[in-house]
Amino acid sequence: MSATLLDVMQGFVQELRAAGLPVSMTENLDAMRAAEHIPFDDRDAFKAALGTTLVKHHGHWPAFETVFDVYFSLFSAGVDAEMAEGEGADGAEGDGEQFRAPGDGGGAMGDVSNEELARMLLEALMRMDREQMRALAAAAVSRFAGMEPGRPVGGAYYLYRTLRQLDAEGLVGQMMQRAQDAGDIGDGAFDERLAREDFESRLAVLKQMVEAEIRRRLVADRGIEAMARTLRKPLPEDVDFMHASRDEMQALQRAIYPLTRALAARLAQRRKRRNRGHLDFRNTVRHSLSYGGVPAELKFKNPKPSKPEIMVIADISGSVASFARFTLQFVYAMSSEFSKVRSWVFIDGIDEVTRFFDEADEIGEAIHRVNTEADVVWVDGHSDYGHAFEIWHERHIREVTNKTSIIILGDARNNYHASQAWTLGEMGKRARRVFWLDPEPRGYWDTGDSIVSEYARYTDGVHECRNLRQLQRFVTSVVDGS
Repeated sequence: MSATLLDVMQGFVQELRAAGLPVSMTENLDAMRAAEHIPFDDRDAFKAALGTTLVKHHGHWPAFETVFDVYFSLFSAGVDAEMAEGEGADGAEGDGEQFRAPGDGGGAMGDVSNEELARMLLEALMRMDREQMRALAAAAVSRFAGMEPGRPVGGAYYLYRTLRQLDAEGLVGQMMQRAQDAGDIGDGAFDERLAREDFESRLAVLKQMVEAEIRRRLVADRGIEAMARTLRKPLPEDVDFMHASRDEMQALQRAIYPLTRALAARLAQRRKRRNRGHLDFRNTVRHSLSYGGVPAELKFKNPKPSKPEIMVIADISGSVASFARFTLQFVYAMSSEFSKVRSWVFIDGIDEVTRFFDEADEIGEAIHRVNTEADVVWVDGHSDYGHAFEIWHERHIREVTNKTSIIILGDARNNYHASQAWTLGEMGKRARRVFWLDPEPRGYWDTGDSIVSEYARYTDGVHECRNLRQLQRFVTSVVDGS
């Protein structure tokens, strides 16, 4: 392995760790060995080899791909400088000086009009000529992206500008028309659908080429480390529940079930070891007869594992709704680790929603019913923890036993109503444990109308819980302590 590639590999692994991927020293060495045996010019195989050795969770793959594209963009096939668009081409868009990647000279396409460029691109897509598509993508970036040197951006706006000028959405229609005119598409709807999907996949390849070219130029301009910092995003398990974007919410949704399956398997194994039971002396002696009286095989009494009962009481007012949603989903996905799970949701009124989870075939439907059918408004629909706790105490306190763990979810922002904290004191006397999960940063606790500390003195602990990783850690502690 050359010294240059070794330096890139070391920086690559460091950036993966900075992005949150758990890369051990052993895995790092495995990746180095794999890199020695995979031809570097076989980019897909090289990427797959590194991914196989360094990525352990499917949810981490997007982060790995981003870091890989940044660190190895300058090692990609690139674009023939003679094919790239030159500065000041006719029809160029953008007010500032055109960004020029190293090696981009006055190109052969400098005199090509926008209409001719579009026609050449359509021809290349029809033939699926990848080399020509890559050259035209580079020319389009030079002409339409309007890249400005030194700007700390990730390139999404440059990509949008380029694809908009290329009329990317209309290219599929043009390819369909060309194919129909040539008689290459059958008359049936199925043939038309197949053709459309084929053309859409070609367009996706073109978009990837444009994006790769933009990223290559940004890396050449600003350096690998700066670009990696700009594009660094939290892993799904580190995304803040309260501030997740729509895309991040979807990533969280996809990450929940693999995480719960892995956590449930690990906890079940740990529970099995811990509850192995006491040594069964008589049984051990009886089996020792088959070994000539030597107690070679120890026998243990049947384990009597105990699982906690869980009662979840969740604030689902607007400010913490997403937090409550993911927490309820997570707890129910982990229900195999608990003997019984019951849930209540509240705003200023409170309603039990256990039936929604019991009746639903999939958890998304249950969450939808929680949000649309639960009777949680008593007066004005503003959070009133005191009233909700008082009603819950009146109806359910007698159902709490010494096997019950109660988990309360919310930011404790009570809109200056009476806290009725004594109700938590009564819960604590009857329950095994009472926990509070707060989705706000610790620095925000007890500010404004937050009264976390007033409730905290009656609990076994208030935990900051802003993401899946913290939630996972908390659930582990609950099961371990049962």
